[in-house]
Amino acid sequence: MDVFPIPNECSTGYSFIREEEKKRKLNQQELFSEDAGGLFDRLCDPHVLRLGFKSVRRNGGSPGIDGITIETYETDLEQELQILSAELKDWNYAPQPVRRVEIPKPGGKGVRLLGVPCVRDRVVQASIKALLEPLIDPTFSDSSYGFRPGRSQKQAVEKAKSIVQSGKEYVVDIDLSNFFDRVNHDKLIERLKICYLIDNRILRLIGLTLRSGVMVDGRVVATQKGTTQGSPLSPLLSNVVLDELDKELEKRDLKFCRFADDCNIFVGSAKAAERVMVSVSKFIEKKLKLVVNQEKSRTGKADAIKFLGMTIMAGLIVISSVSMNRANEKLKALIPRGTNRPMSVTMDNLNQWYRGWSGYYGMTEDKRQLHKIEAHARRRFRARIVYEHKRPRNLKRTLLRKGVSDRAVNAIINNSGIWATSKSYAMHNAFPNSYFLDDLGQYVFPVIET
Repeated sequence: MDVFPIPNECSTGYSFIREEEKKRKLNQQELFSEDAGGLFDRLCDPHVLRLGFKSVRRNGGSPGIDGITIETYETDLEQELQILSAELKDWNYAPQPVRRVEIPKPGGKGVRLLGVPCVRDRVVQASIKALLEPLIDPTFSDSSYGFRPGRSQKQAVEKAKSIVQSGKEYVVDIDLSNFFDRVNHDKLIERLKICYLIDNRILRLIGLTLRSGVMVDGRVVATQKGTTQGSPLSPLLSNVVLDELDKELEKRDLKFCRFADDCNIFVGSAKAAERVMVSVSKFIEKKLKLVVNQEKSRTGKADAIKFLGMTIMAGLIVISSVSMNRANEKLKALIPRGTNRPMSVTMDNLNQWYRGWSGYYGMTEDKRQLHKIEAHARRRFRARIVYEHKRPRNLKRTLLRKGVSDRAVNAIINNSGIWATSKSYAMHNAFPNSYFLDDLGQYVFPVIET
């Protein structure tokens, strides 16, 4: 018996069931009929669950509400997987509520709500994803880059650049308000059933996972909509939901790039951008049952719109001004003036952050932006040195001892504030770049000569 009855497409008005979707380059009927029927049986195989656990272990993460860590679960892995397999076969498996985690958003603009499922639930979800992804992912749009095998943010930004260079210089930047928290469960399940012919038993497990609830302040709160950010299955499900938007944009012959819920549409004029903003927003809210954040959504030329933290400016991929400002604010927090923390510890903390930050933003085609961040970090260190000397005469003695001339020292002593002094010739002479690079070990983004 079907767990989720298939609605009559004519009576429900599901616009994604269109004739053109039946003419995809992949013959879905053949693709899914060969594999989908046995997905649940394969999921119950301990070998498949073991592969799911390996994925969970590779991604790491903290324990769920039961407090069981990945390491603890692994100590008796084979028995745990056998129990999990038996529970799935007998339909005794029930996912536990996720543990709520609040992550501050950049710039202090609220928090992002994440959920941490228990390890055993992550194993099931990772296994389901491993079985579904090879079937579903090939049907996604070529303009979708988020959370897909072999695709990345850099590829998405490079595609955006190529579209802008083709003449589509105006961007429609639509911001979805709390997308992951607003996904309609019934619509998602029905799309999986109708478009992908997924085994009803798998659909039932996905439905149980979506509605497993969340633990907040010691009590379980029901989840009647949304997908858990932080769960292994959530990225794939979010792409299933937003693939309907992709197909609509393709039907309208619009050029776009999407990475998860971050979508930019490119058009040739300001008037067209405004028109597309209105019509696509209407589609998202009426058909997808999602909410467009009108305050954050905007239209404009490509050099004024950021996409994944980058901007297309003068034909180049550059770090957006918003991202640069946030990086400078981060430096301010990492390198404070008044602290008892040793300089070497502060540098280690800086390097740890900057390796990750530059690893992503290193896609900029204007490497001077990276050099500015590195130089700004050194200036903050120099300002700290000035601050720690407390009195001008103490700083003067240090500078003279390091070989700075009386004239250069007297030019700043008593007449300049800490921040102005940090940029002076005297400070650069006494504490040159080599001091931070060689003595303190500052990490700088490697420049590859071409």
